[in-house]
Amino acid sequence: MEEADAIVGYKTYVELVKDIIKDKEVVASGMRKEKARAEEAVKLALQGKCVAVISSGDPGVYGMAGITLEVADGKVPVEMVPGVTAATAAAASLGAPLVHDFAVISLSDLLTPWNKIMSRLEASAMADMVIVLYNPRSKGRPDHIKTAREIILWHRDPQTPVGLVRSARRGKEEVTITTLKEMLNYEIDMLTTVIIGNSETMVKNGKMITPRGYDV
Repeated sequence: MEEADAIVGYKTYVELVKDIIKDKEVVASGMRKEKARAEEAVKLALQGKCVAVISSGDPGVYGMAGITLEVADGKVPVEMVPGVTAATAAAASLGAPLVHDFAVISLSDLLTPWNKIMSRLEASAMADMVIVLYNPRSKGRPDHIKTAREIILWHRDPQTPVGLVRSARRGKEEVTITTLKEMLNYEIDMLTTVIIGNSETMVKNGKMITPRGYDV
């Protein structure tokens, strides 16, 4: 970002890095404008500018990397700079819940059909994988998290540990460890990352731990 001539990003994320971008050219837009942002970034790059397209977390995990590469289509070089996705950021605050196999599933059905999301939830639950839920609840879909919980309960004990991390590593972070049975008694919104343990996940000394299988 410091080397870029222009910054392109979702307006909320641009605000988070305003101290870094200072007086650079900024193109910011709202939700559901990802393609337009990618097109603007490529347009600026074709003008000879160095452009930084920013996402939160890692750009290759539900971020801008995919659409930017599609739109660029070889016309300009694109470099991916890895970041820390919410799953691993939240996991570090909870302890070590992702030490074994896990699945990351977004409950947003804006771009993925809800029936496909439900199939992925059940498959992951059946496979006894730790499950990380992104975008768990919004005003437009308040009940998806309830349905997801019901699906997982078909295959998992109600006392399975669940971690809720709101605003992971963004300051004012809120961390809660509860159970699959009780998780809906806590605030869950679009800023919350939900981590649901597998059949071996435990809570020890206030931390979630998913054993890898070492003899301790």
